[in-house]
Amino acid sequence: MNQQDIITEKLQQAFSPEHLEVINESHMHSGLATESHFKVVIVCDDFKGKMLLARHRLVNKVLDKELSGGIHALALHTMTMEEWFKKGQAPASPACAGADKH
Repeated sequence: MNQQDIITEKLQQAFSPEHLEVINESHMHSGLATESHFKVVIVCDDFKGKMLLARHRLVNKVLDKELSGGIHALALHTMTMEEWFKKGQAPASPACAGADKH
C-alpha cells in the first residue's frame, strides 16, 4: 500500500468524512518525485466548533506515524459541511520555492 492510500484509509477510519481528497503533490517540488508532499482536503462535521489549529491537531494525531516518517509536507484544508458548501473547493497549492534550484 502506498503512502497516499495509507493516509486515505486512516483518515476515512478516524473521521468518516463527507468528502476526502488526498493528493500527492510531490511532483511539484524539487528533487525526485516521491511520496513526501501531500495536500489533504477533509470535510467533516467533527470539526464543528473547533478552531483551525484544533482541527489540524486532530488530523496530525491520526497521521502521527506518517508525519514522523516519510512525509515532508502536509497541507491541510479542514472544513465542516457548511464551510465546504460556501467555498466549494480548497485553494490551489503554491509553486514550490525550491523547484528552481535544480
